[in-house]
Amino acid sequence: MLDRLIVVDSVTRLGPEAQGRVIVGGSHGGIYAAYLAAKARVAGVLLNDAGIGLDGAGIAGLAWLDPLRVPAACCSHRSARIGDGFDLLGRGIISHANRAAAALGIEPGMWCREAARRLAAAPLTPADPPESAESRFPIEVAGRARASAIDSNSLMGPDDDGTIVVTGSHGALLGGRPETAARANVFAALYNDADGGIDGAGFTRLAALDARGIAAATYSAWTARIGDGRSAVETGIVSAVNARAAALGVAPGGTVRAAITILAEAIEKDRRA
Repeated sequence: MLDRLIVVDSVTRLGPEAQGRVIVGGSHGGIYAAYLAAKARVAGVLLNDAGIGLDGAGIAGLAWLDPLRVPAACCSHRSARIGDGFDLLGRGIISHANRAAAALGIEPGMWCREAARRLAAAPLTPADPPESAESRFPIEVAGRARASAIDSNSLMGPDDDGTIVVTGSHGALLGGRPETAARANVFAALYNDADGGIDGAGFTRLAALDARGIAAATYSAWTARIGDGRSAVETGIVSAVNARAAALGVAPGGTVRAAITILAEAIEKDRRA
């Protein structure tokens, strides 16, 4: 059974090897992560509930996967670090399960490793996912600064160098590795804090980005839907900042929209200097 399991820190990194396998992933349990799992045609998936957050976004992927007959469950963000698949497998405790997973006996309070064992033992058949929705949106800012909202940090690329990026992703390093903090040399990046969680995992990108001279902040999972960059721009409230962002005037308690304006003004000031 164990050869059916794949452990990953993020479902954004699933490849052809995931088809028909059971995934233990450090990603949040939101709709975008569920889509990526289904796109890879997994047989079942275990994720992190990301503190649940606004509109239950941290576990919304569970119900999304039910019509596809993909059993899925989330572990509590207070039992295992978000962004760390092996931590989820080692000490994660199930907090929510969809109907397909419940039919296999997976329920809240169960160890993640037991849920993984049950999924691996079940005769599961993956289904084809529906088409993905648009996941990148331009943000209007004054001057020549550029800003974007993206649903996942994995969508960040070289074209984002020097810009402001608001992501729907959680603020945790993948597997604790600093190099996973951002995929581009952005001017600034904002992340969902996934309600912090055990070991303060939801904030760990901030210090790593400080070391690269990148301004970074998190916004509260209870003010914007995780996995939804547009939601962050519309309703997000900043929960934590790194030293670089603080020096530019971004502070906890302000809106994400106001933070974008402050950061765009800083880019303009740098260009005039």
